[in-house]
Amino acid sequence: MIDDLALFLDTTLDRIPGRSELAAAIRYARSRWTALTRYLEDGRLEISNNAAERSIRPVAIGRRNWMFAGSDKGGVRAATIYTIVETAKLNGLNPHAYLRDVLGRIADHPINRIADLLPWNIEPASCA
Repeated sequence: MIDDLALFLDTTLDRIPGRSELAAAIRYARSRWTALTRYLEDGRLEISNNAAERSIRPVAIGRRNWMFAGSDKGGVRAATIYTIVETAKLNGLNPHAYLRDVLGRIADHPINRIADLLPWNIEPASCA
């Protein structure tokens, strides 16, 4: 089906005015065809980035409010916390419960097993 789409776009491009917005859109899609069809080669990839767009929406909406993080290090810390919270959500965890669980366990947790505390290694039932 994707090959048929490529053929359709190519033949349509030959039949429409070269300076039209539709021609520009088709050229844009065809010039990025490898990236556009990457999901066909790797089953882990989504066909769209809607989930990522939805997860960063609160950050994008509040960008002006967070522009004044106090310092560059404050901005890095805020970005780190946002990343942890969104990663917990993507792994089916309640971010508050996840952070409470990890902060309660981390002091006694062996450093060589710190990866056990990452959101994708936590059982969702324990932090739901």
